[in-house]
Amino acid sequence: MQQDWINALVGGAIIGVSVSLMLLWNGRVTGISGIINGAISPVKGDTGWRVLFIVGLFLGGLTIKIVNPSAFSGALATDMWTKVVAGLLVGFGTLLGSGCTSGHGICGISRMSPRSLVATLVFVGSGMAAVAVFKQMGVLP
Repeated sequence: MQQDWINALVGGAIIGVSVSLMLLWNGRVTGISGIINGAISPVKGDTGWRVLFIVGLFLGGLTIKIVNPSAFSGALATDMWTKVVAGLLVGFGTLLGSGCTSGHGICGISRMSPRSLVATLVFVGSGMAAVAVFKQMGVLP
């Protein structure tokens, strides 16, 4: 528990460096929803890096699971339907907000985009409200 803040600090630094390198080397914002959308609706010459990026996300998670299984020990034990509904709501919110938390929250705010600041505040506020409602309903512990 005492090392949690160090892990968060290191993780945040890695994310910051990664999105900066993506912008510097590729000229693109690291918005996961946009990357996935571009892979699903491919444009010639612009698909390969997107697919590799998505594969890298999965391989990174799998590597952490193998190397340090306890990293996933804090996962919520919820029913599958709850996870499916949550995923659909996140997808809908991404469409409605014209981007996701990685695009707006990490990349947009770092570029001082007022639109991204508002979007991130709405994302976080909606998430907090959803958790409060679901806890009240007994869906979440």
